[in-house]
Amino acid sequence: MSLRFYQGNHLSRVTLTESSIAKSMTAIETSSVLPDAAAKHPRIIQGGMGAGVSGWRLARAVSKVGQLGVVSGTAMAAILARRLQMGDADGDIRRALERFPVDGVAGRLIAKYFIPGGKPNDQPFKVTPLPAIQFSRDLLELTVAANFVEVFLAKEGHAGLVGVNYLEKIQTPALPSLFGAMLANVDYVLMGAGIPRSIPGVLDGLARGNRVQLKIDVSGLPPGEEVFSTFDPREFCGRTVPPLKRPHFLAIVASATLATALARKSNGRVDGFVVEGSSAGGHNAPPRGALQLNERGEPLYGSADAPDLERIRGLGLPFWLAGSYGSPAKLAEAVALGAAGIQVGTLFAFCEESGITDELKRQTLDRACSGAIEVFTDPAGSPTGFPFKVLQLDGTLSEAEVYASRNRRCDLGYLRTAYHKTEGSIGYRCPSEPVEQFVAKGGDAANAAGRKCLCNGLVATVGLAQIQSNRAAEPPIVTSGDEVAQIALLAPPPRTSYSAAEVVSYLLADKSSSRP
Repeated sequence: MSLRFYQGNHLSRVTLTESSIAKSMTAIETSSVLPDAAAKHPRIIQGGMGAGVSGWRLARAVSKVGQLGVVSGTAMAAILARRLQMGDADGDIRRALERFPVDGVAGRLIAKYFIPGGKPNDQPFKVTPLPAIQFSRDLLELTVAANFVEVFLAKEGHAGLVGVNYLEKIQTPALPSLFGAMLANVDYVLMGAGIPRSIPGVLDGLARGNRVQLKIDVSGLPPGEEVFSTFDPREFCGRTVPPLKRPHFLAIVASATLATALARKSNGRVDGFVVEGSSAGGHNAPPRGALQLNERGEPLYGSADAPDLERIRGLGLPFWLAGSYGSPAKLAEAVALGAAGIQVGTLFAFCEESGITDELKRQTLDRACSGAIEVFTDPAGSPTGFPFKVLQLDGTLSEAEVYASRNRRCDLGYLRTAYHKTEGSIGYRCPSEPVEQFVAKGGDAANAAGRKCLCNGLVATVGLAQIQSNRAAEPPIVTSGDEVAQIALLAPPPRTSYSAAEVVSYLLADKSSSRP
């Protein structure tokens, strides 16, 4: 075998009566129903959403009220660079960079990206290097520092727990991203959208300051050949690596089969699972068997797609249920089913502290309150090939005319995949890039049809849209779970917003701290 190294199921049913729900809620308050392995973990995990939606402000707000706040680790290098170019008005980014423990990195990043007062709105952001198996030193420093900054700010000023969420399919930045989060003392790492079997061992290695590696999926490799990315903490830090703790690792899964495989075959300790159903926002696991669509063109899910919770309970590890579990009754139900708690995304996604722009939040809340809100599970929109939930909002990529008017391009590159070129080198392609470029790289034109640029769309959703050559701003794309209409419960008219703390209070059925 030759190696290349580069730096750089059925748902268990429980009948719930009013008395059983009340009993479960009492048990939640005392934590007496939680198994010993889960007792030290939070009941509520705030979802790690989008690119910058679950930013440090949201995670800190959730953590300060005793639950697990989670920052999204997606596209963090680009987000940090753009925040600096926007002027870092409050100075938070620069304050965090001052605490970065590797000499010289903060100064170089500020010199390269910081613009006092911010760039003009009609001018494009400076393009950051595209992630690849072999990182340049500049991209390495930007990636490590960006993840450090986000976790550092989320943990600043309180003693609560903070996690970070990554997508397994975004492989090339994974190692430096994890290291950056660990430099900031992250408490949990969550990962889904793939099979993160190697991540527990990576966390073990980084905690010891050792060089680590991660196998990269490369299509078209000759038989027996594998490609790895590597990261050496000692080389990055100049031989002296700060003491690091090993965070808890929670795998995000959609089936008992995957949970079992990860628990038994991972290269290190798996500490628990988030069991996510098909109604959750963002990427969903594809339905089992041949793809069938409903009358709206969405994937059809059936009983075979429901996770076998009895098997998952049998693994003896804590698990949290996600996907339409954002209510006090569903928290009680989850605990009755043996879960340590729930993961909730959508309710937090539109609260005051989330990264989504105020305009998009207002439009979403208005539609939720009027009953005219719609989520479409797009089977073809994501370049990953996974179904992706898209909230239907004006001026976003959910509208056919907005999608058609956008010039396709790939200038962030987080969802590119690697392929083996005929001459032996490694190339990168994405079904959402210009079709002629994708085909020239060996891609199938049919696989590019309807694909949306999630990298640019999600970054635009948090107010960091790139300006195209025609002076048009990249349009946003907003994702949410199926039950987004429930946000109206938290801010009925005439209210126009709600806080993360109110979400937690609502979920724990404690109205005492809610605003009138």
